[in-house]
Amino acid sequence: MYKSGEDYLETILILKEQNGVVLSVDVANYMGFSKPSVSRAMSILERDGYIKFGLHNQIELTEKGLDKASGIYSRHKLLTEFLMEITGIPREQAEENACRVEHDIDADVVEGIKKFMENRTAKK
Repeated sequence: MYKSGEDYLETILILKEQNGVVLSVDVANYMGFSKPSVSRAMSILERDGYIKFGLHNQIELTEKGLDKASGIYSRHKLLTEFLMEITGIPREQAEENACRVEHDIDADVVEGIKKFMENRTAKK
Protein backbone atom coordinates (compact mmCIF):
# COMPACT_ATOMS: atom_id res chain seq x y z
CA MET A 1 0.00 0.00 0.00
CA TYR A 2 1.20 3.49 -0.82
CA LYS A 3 1.74 6.22 1.78
CA SER A 4 -1.33 8.08 0.52
CA GLY A 5 -3.56 5.05 1.08
CA GLU A 6 -2.22 4.71 4.60
CA ASP A 7 -2.89 8.41 5.22
CA TYR A 8 -6.49 7.98 4.09
CA LEU A 9 -7.03 4.96 6.35
CA GLU A 10 -5.51 6.78 9.31
CA THR A 11 -7.72 9.79 8.64
CA ILE A 12 -10.84 7.62 8.45
CA LEU A 13 -9.95 6.05 11.80
CA ILE A 14 -9.31 9.42 13.44
CA LEU A 15 -12.55 10.89 12.11
CA LYS A 16 -14.49 7.80 13.19
CA GLU A 17 -13.10 8.17 16.72
CA GLN A 18 -13.87 11.90 16.78
CA ASN A 19 -17.28 11.99 15.10
CA GLY A 20 -18.63 8.45 15.05
CA VAL A 21 -19.51 8.85 11.37
CA VAL A 22 -17.22 9.42 8.39
CA LEU A 23 -18.21 10.76 4.97
CA SER A 24 -15.98 11.48 2.00
CA VAL A 25 -16.51 15.20 2.47
CA ASP A 26 -15.17 14.88 6.03
CA VAL A 27 -12.04 13.17 4.72
CA ALA A 28 -11.60 15.87 2.06
CA ASN A 29 -11.95 18.66 4.61
CA TYR A 30 -9.63 17.02 7.14
CA MET A 31 -6.90 16.31 4.61
CA GLY A 32 -7.36 19.45 2.53
CA PHE A 33 -7.95 17.47 -0.68
CA SER A 34 -10.56 17.91 -3.38
CA LYS A 35 -13.71 15.80 -3.25
CA PRO A 36 -12.91 14.12 -6.61
CA SER A 37 -9.45 13.09 -5.32
CA VAL A 38 -10.95 11.62 -2.17
CA SER A 39 -13.67 9.88 -4.17
CA ARG A 40 -11.05 8.19 -6.33
CA ALA A 41 -9.01 7.14 -3.30
CA MET A 42 -12.13 5.76 -1.58
CA SER A 43 -12.92 3.71 -4.70
CA ILE A 44 -9.44 2.19 -4.62
CA LEU A 45 -9.63 1.47 -0.89
CA GLU A 46 -13.04 -0.15 -1.38
CA ARG A 47 -11.80 -2.23 -4.31
CA ASP A 48 -8.83 -3.41 -2.24
CA GLY A 49 -11.07 -4.40 0.68
CA TYR A 50 -10.04 -1.76 3.21
CA ILE A 51 -13.35 0.12 3.40
CA LYS A 52 -16.99 -0.32 2.58
CA PHE A 53 -19.82 2.15 2.25
CA GLY A 54 -22.74 1.92 4.62
CA LEU A 55 -25.99 3.75 5.10
CA HIS A 56 -25.98 7.26 3.58
CA ASN A 57 -22.52 6.60 2.07
CA GLN A 58 -20.85 6.45 5.47
CA ILE A 59 -17.31 5.10 5.20
CA GLU A 60 -16.66 2.02 7.32
CA LEU A 61 -13.31 0.35 7.79
CA THR A 62 -13.36 -3.37 7.11
CA GLU A 63 -11.48 -5.66 9.49
CA LYS A 64 -8.52 -5.49 7.09
CA GLY A 65 -8.80 -1.69 6.96
CA LEU A 66 -9.11 -1.34 10.71
CA ASP A 67 -6.03 -3.51 11.27
CA LYS A 68 -4.00 -1.41 8.83
CA ALA A 69 -5.31 1.94 10.10
CA SER A 70 -4.79 0.99 13.75
CA GLY A 71 -1.18 0.01 13.10
CA ILE A 72 -0.45 3.24 11.29
CA TYR A 73 -2.16 5.39 13.92
CA SER A 74 -0.41 3.53 16.73
CA ARG A 75 2.99 4.21 15.12
CA HIS A 76 1.99 7.84 14.58
CA LYS A 77 1.11 8.35 18.25
CA LEU A 78 4.22 6.53 19.48
CA LEU A 79 6.53 8.52 17.20
CA THR A 80 4.85 11.79 18.14
CA GLU A 81 5.35 11.14 21.86
CA PHE A 82 8.91 9.93 21.28
CA LEU A 83 9.87 13.03 19.30
CA MET A 84 8.32 15.36 21.85
CA GLU A 85 9.99 13.55 24.75
CA ILE A 86 13.45 13.27 23.23
CA THR A 87 13.74 16.55 21.35
CA GLY A 88 11.37 18.82 23.27
CA ILE A 89 9.74 20.02 20.05
CA PRO A 90 6.11 21.18 20.12
CA ARG A 91 3.33 18.63 19.45
CA GLU A 92 2.45 20.08 16.04
CA GLN A 93 6.02 19.75 14.79
CA ALA A 94 6.30 16.26 16.28
CA GLU A 95 3.03 15.24 14.58
CA GLU A 96 4.22 16.48 11.19
CA ASN A 97 7.51 14.60 11.49
CA ALA A 98 5.85 11.46 12.84
CA CYS A 99 3.51 11.49 9.84
CA ARG A 100 6.46 11.46 7.46
CA VAL A 101 8.35 8.74 9.34
CA GLU A 102 5.47 6.39 10.23
CA HIS A 103 5.22 4.98 6.71
CA ASP A 104 8.86 4.04 6.22
CA ILE A 105 10.16 3.03 9.62
CA ASP A 106 11.16 -0.60 10.16
CA ALA A 107 9.06 -2.68 12.57
CA ASP A 108 12.06 -3.52 14.74
CA VAL A 109 12.87 0.19 15.11
CA VAL A 110 9.27 0.85 16.19
CA GLU A 111 9.55 -1.95 18.76
CA GLY A 112 12.81 -0.46 20.04
CA ILE A 113 11.21 2.97 20.44
CA LYS A 114 8.21 1.40 22.14
CA LYS A 115 10.44 -0.41 24.65
CA PHE A 116 12.48 2.75 25.21
CA MET A 117 9.34 4.78 25.92
CA GLU A 118 7.93 2.09 28.23
CA ASN A 119 11.19 1.94 30.19
CA ARG A 120 11.30 5.73 30.42
CA THR A 121 7.73 5.87 31.69
CA ALA A 122 8.42 3.11 34.23
CA LYS A 123 11.39 5.07 35.63
CA LYS A 124 9.40 8.27 36.21
